[in-house]
Amino acid sequence: MKATQLYKDFFESEKSGGLVLIAFTLTSLFIANSNFGNSYIHLWETQFAGHSIEHWINDGLMTIFFLLIGLELEREIYKGELSHIKDALLPVFGAVGGMIVPATIFLLFNFGTSTQSGAGIPMATDIAFALGILSLLGNRVPTSLKIFLTALAVIDDLGAIIIIAVFYTKTLLLANLLIALGIFAFLLVLNRLKVHSLIPYLIGGIIMWYFMLHSGVHATITGVLLAFAIPFGDGEEKSPSYILQHFLHKPVAFLIMPIFALANTAIIIGSDFNSIITQNYSIGIALGLIIGKPLGIIAILFLAIKLKLCQLPNEINWKSILGVGFLAGIGFTMSIFITLLAFEDETIINNSKFIILLSSLIAGIIGFITLKLSLKDMHLEE
Repeated sequence: MKATQLYKDFFESEKSGGLVLIAFTLTSLFIANSNFGNSYIHLWETQFAGHSIEHWINDGLMTIFFLLIGLELEREIYKGELSHIKDALLPVFGAVGGMIVPATIFLLFNFGTSTQSGAGIPMATDIAFALGILSLLGNRVPTSLKIFLTALAVIDDLGAIIIIAVFYTKTLLLANLLIALGIFAFLLVLNRLKVHSLIPYLIGGIIMWYFMLHSGVHATITGVLLAFAIPFGDGEEKSPSYILQHFLHKPVAFLIMPIFALANTAIIIGSDFNSIITQNYSIGIALGLIIGKPLGIIAILFLAIKLKLCQLPNEINWKSILGVGFLAGIGFTMSIFITLLAFEDETIINNSKFIILLSSLIAGIIGFITLKLSLKDMHLEE
């Protein structure tokens, strides 16, 4: 399976970004649990223009991250893995299974309690971390497996975005939402009129973000809407979508995501470890990410293939799908993001972040080992 140059750029930036994320996360955890811990945590709580620095990062900078995800999703739909229905169904079914089963597992432990709103937490996949771990296996990884994981994670993130918009909107200010959607409609008209300058889209996107921020719907949704308003054309190097996506790769991977990691992993790890891991929400998150993700992906894909709705590429076997399923259990960015929307209690938020990191680490290690053995077996068969 041939990969486009833009996909290769996307994979390389996400791969390297994942390794940078690991370094920044470990740094943040170290500082938070040092003598400077309290000062470090208060730094992110510093108020600026009516909001904390952490809030500006999560609602502002992360919109740019979602813009990049939206542009990649657009590319996948028009020219990539999702452009042909039969090819698209494999990662689509995998992503659906990888969202439904983890959420179900979480609800088994939390339904009817004050923490049931966290059902979206184990549904998410961190693209950068997952691809970063996959890249450690080197050139032995088939291109089709890289594309499958990327497409699955992008669809997974789209599902997370929809969940955020539908289930984590608490107060809706209709007037501001209608203004934001009106701006989006105006940008779509510019698209249809073949206005290819990025300037009006970016200005319109900033204004749309402002009204979305004050509408009750999470402002990061603006990034995805803006991505689909920007002209894709034929997807070649001169198209506005290509230019912007290519430009955003490195700033998102090496600036925005590391800053997000620093701000959101300032977690003080207490001595009451047993108390943390035995909470129902902790069990739901851990089992959802470590078991629910691979189980959901494998189960739905097996059913879909048996029904002849899709098929595995020749380069991919079930063991490698299982390995990818575990890598999809690396929730990190999106799981932490949903945690901040799902819960208000600071203790629950802090504990959930810790469990997400621990579960993502376990899922990543299991995924790496499974894929290493799978690729070794495939090499011996050749």
